[in-house]
Amino acid sequence: MSLLSVSGIPSQTQNPSISVVKRPLATFHPSIWGDHFISYNSKSMEISSESLEKVQRLKEKVQSLPMAPVDDISQKLELIDAIQRLGVSYHFESEIDTILQQIHNNGDDTGDSDDLYTVSLRFRLLRQQGYNTPSDVFSKFKDSEGNFEESIIHDVRGILSLYEASHMRVRGEDILDEALHFTTTQLESMVSNLNPSVAAQVRRALELPLRKWMPRLEARHYFSTYPETASFNEVVLNFAKLDFNIIQRLHQKEVSELSR
Repeated sequence: MSLLSVSGIPSQTQNPSISVVKRPLATFHPSIWGDHFISYNSKSMEISSESLEKVQRLKEKVQSLPMAPVDDISQKLELIDAIQRLGVSYHFESEIDTILQQIHNNGDDTGDSDDLYTVSLRFRLLRQQGYNTPSDVFSKFKDSEGNFEESIIHDVRGILSLYEASHMRVRGEDILDEALHFTTTQLESMVSNLNPSVAAQVRRALELPLRKWMPRLEARHYFSTYPETASFNEVVLNFAKLDFNIIQRLHQKEVSELSR
């Protein structure tokens, strides 16, 4: 009487045609982060309904600001610039595009057409939005010999704004190439004589222009800089901070789930 195999899997002796596959063991290095990100999935990371309600109320207030009628177009330009640099422009894309389209259609009618800061800000915001605004708007700031006028040399805010605008240039725009060289030279020469706050802004700009900074890093930095500007709006800043914290928690939860 022969014994039956208790296993349902045929052994190699039972079926010589089946060979055993030897697989190499993986020797992956452990994550350099360890279990750090897994801790983000705790209950303390949950977003409260009170926070969501508060950010919604602030969002509605900020949403009404760009569409409010104002005589000074530069105020709207500064508001749009702040909203973008604080990292919350994705909430108001249609409102921003509507305003910039109106400004673009009105031509160089900013109310401060001789103000270097306003002209440069308008140019940069329109170029960022995809409008092909002409670079010859800066010709008015040149003298008869083709050099930038001496009257703007001490306009730190204007020169810094022109510096940022010049980084929106495309090939063949000689006036913006000249503007970049001029503003870089001026900012480097004056930075040591500026007050610490303005000097820090200038050094940061010389390190990297706005268009090259990562938006979230720029937003985190601008939280401390924005209150020092003339156009500071506390509602906008509070909304931006709350929105930043909520987005950060969402990212932390995503990283925790990926780590698991």
